[in-house]
Amino acid sequence: MGDTMLFGRRARAEEAAERERLERLERPRRTVARLWGDGFGQLATRSLQIIIVVVLVGALIWGLQTLSTVMIPVVLALIFASTFWPVTRWLKERRVPGALSAVIVLLGIVLILGLVGWLVTWAVRDQWDELSAQAQDGFSELIAWVNTLPFAPDAEQLAEWQQSIIDFATSAQFGSGAIAGVGAVASFITGLVLMIVLLFFFLKDGPVIWRFLLRPFEGEARARAERIGDKTVETLGSYVRGTASVALVDAVGIGIGLVILQVPLALPLAVVVFLLSFIPLVGATLAGILGALVALVANGPLSAVLVVGVVVLVNQLEGNFLQPVLMGRALKLHALVILLALTVGTVLAGILGAVLAVPIAAVVWGIVQVWAGPDLPARWARDAERNPS
Repeated sequence: MGDTMLFGRRARAEEAAERERLERLERPRRTVARLWGDGFGQLATRSLQIIIVVVLVGALIWGLQTLSTVMIPVVLALIFASTFWPVTRWLKERRVPGALSAVIVLLGIVLILGLVGWLVTWAVRDQWDELSAQAQDGFSELIAWVNTLPFAPDAEQLAEWQQSIIDFATSAQFGSGAIAGVGAVASFITGLVLMIVLLFFFLKDGPVIWRFLLRPFEGEARARAERIGDKTVETLGSYVRGTASVALVDAVGIGIGLVILQVPLALPLAVVVFLLSFIPLVGATLAGILGALVALVANGPLSAVLVVGVVVLVNQLEGNFLQPVLMGRALKLHALVILLALTVGTVLAGILGAVLAVPIAAVVWGIVQVWAGPDLPARWARDAERNPS
C-alpha cells in the first residue's frame, strides 16, 4: 500500500514537472503570437510582405534590364507573331507548309515596316531644303522676339552659349557619347536579327513551342496555363490590330487636314501620327504638337491653330466612335492605369517601353480575367466587382 502511494505521488510529480516544462516552452510562443497578432504586429507583417514583394519585383526588373538585348526582341517577336497569327493560321489551313507560311508572313511584316521607313525618308528628303530654310527664318524671328523681352539674354550671353556648344561638340565627352552611340547601334542590330529569327520560329512552331513549355504542368495548373497562353495571344493580337486600324484612320484624317492647310512634310507627319498613335493618351498630343510646330514655322500662327483644331477633331471622332468599335474588349483599362503603365514603361525602357507598357498591362489584366476559369476572374477581382465601393 505504501509503495503504491509513493508511486502515485511520484507519477503526479513527474506529470506536474512535464506540464511545467511544456508551459515554459509554450510561453514564448504565446508571447510571440500576442506580439504579432495585435494591430501593430499585423501592420509589421504586412510591411514585411510588401518589402519582400518590392525586392523581388526590383530584382526582376533589374534582370530584365540586364538582359534587355534578349528580352525586348522576345517580347516584340511575341507581339508580331500574335498580331499576324490569323494570317499564319489561314495559310496553314490552306495546306501551306509551316516554314513557307512563316516566311511569307515574315516577308510581309518586313515589307510593311520597310515601306513605312521609306515613306518617311523619301518625304523628308524631298522637302528638307524648303523646311530647313523656313526653320532658319522662324528661328531668327524667335530670337528677335526673345530680344524684345525684359529678361532677354544679351549678345555676350548668346555668344557664351554658342561657344559652350562648340566646346562640347569638340570635347572628349562628346566623342565618348558618339562611341556609346556606335555601341547602341550594334546592340540594335543584334536585337533586330534576334527578333527576326525568333519571329520566324514563333510563326512556324508557335503552338508546338507552347505545348513544350506546358509539359511540367498537370491538371488544373495546365488548364490555367493554357488559358493564360490563349488569352495572351488574343489580347496582344487584338490590341495591335485595333490600335493599328485606329492609327491608320488618325494618320489619314490628320494627313488630309495638313494637305488642305498646305503644311510642309504632310506625308511624313501623317506617318509620325500613325506611329505615335501606338502610345495611348500622350501619342496624339505629341503628334499634334509636332504638326503645329511645323505649321507655325512654315505658315504662321493661324495655320498652327488650325492644325491643332484638326488634330483635336480627328481624335475626338476616333475616341468616341471608332476606337470602341475596333478595339472592343482588347483594352479595357482605366485611364489612370494606362498613365501609370506609360510612366513606368518610359522610365524603364524609354520610347520602346512606352509603346510596350500598355499592351503588357492589358495582357496582365486579361490573365486576371481568366485566372479561375474561361470566363471567371480571380477571386479578388470578383470580390472587387461585387463591391465596387
